[in-house]
Amino acid sequence: MEARKPLLRALGGEAVWPPPMWLMRQAGRYLPEYREIREKAGGFIALCTTPELAAEVTVQPIRRYGMDGAILFSDILMVPWALGQPLRFAEGEGPVLEPLRDAAAIAALEPDRLRDRAAPIFDTVRLTRVALDLHAPKVTLIGFAGSPWTVAAYMVEGHGSRDFHVARGMALADPGTFGRLIRTLVEATTDYLLAQIEAGAEAVMLFDSWAGMLPPSQFRRWVIEPTTTIVRNVQRLHPSIPVIGFPRLAGPLIGEYVARTGVSTVAMDTAMDPRFAASAVPAGVALQGNLDPLALVAGGAALEAETRQILAAMRGRPFVFNLGHGIEKVTPVENVAALVRLVRGGG
Repeated sequence: MEARKPLLRALGGEAVWPPPMWLMRQAGRYLPEYREIREKAGGFIALCTTPELAAEVTVQPIRRYGMDGAILFSDILMVPWALGQPLRFAEGEGPVLEPLRDAAAIAALEPDRLRDRAAPIFDTVRLTRVALDLHAPKVTLIGFAGSPWTVAAYMVEGHGSRDFHVARGMALADPGTFGRLIRTLVEATTDYLLAQIEAGAEAVMLFDSWAGMLPPSQFRRWVIEPTTTIVRNVQRLHPSIPVIGFPRLAGPLIGEYVARTGVSTVAMDTAMDPRFAASAVPAGVALQGNLDPLALVAGGAALEAETRQILAAMRGRPFVFNLGHGIEKVTPVENVAALVRLVRGGG
């Protein structure tokens, strides 16, 4: 059955047309059925760690739209949470962590306890895989984690930021201490992804949402090198599992990122010209992306024009249709349905 799954075929380097599709944050606040579940859960971390509810949320967009991929409902900051860093999600404020600023705080992290603390998330993967195998057997289950740079930026800063100046400053002024945090995250992220694969994930994705704020030398050190280690670790044990990398705003470094990390698919952000990406990335590596989420909010002629341009640029190569960033919470559900029809029509 897996060999016939359209998404796995594309992630494996096959030019499938019409292209398979899924959307980043496709399970979330724009869906009324999600909002009902979230209210029942009572909090975001509680939702992520209640397997029955998180699995239900994961499959909601599959039922509604028939996407080719179901991505685990969770958050990239569940790894620092599982390492023992205090985390809460404040209403209207986003994630708040106890800032991690020195070697002692890094040493206090507990990677050996990650699997125990994150066990409910792995149970979510198991439940979701069973549900998909029963009711949507051609849908691929995608696990994920944040890449070390992006996760470290939140851990050091203590919250979201426009520029993560504290984290970037530590990486420059104290690379030894920052490097210790990155190495801890490489180990933890590898273990986290392997546990998801063991639970039933058929592909995994690494989100480096803040990669593009680093200059080239720092990008190579804190984005490419850690990602390379994780990909090698995963592929050594599970060579058939595709790894999708998302180095957001990598720009002209996207080709080097692909060549050095060994990802089987690279996700393009909203700012990436698909034609440039197609020229910079080898033909056997799948591209994923990259509709502007605001085009999906706008709908109508704008949505159709932007979608057709991407499809035209990607025809003839391995490609997965997606957004260039996460879906916006104000997105009309009917616009997502219209997008699915457009993509299924192949442009």
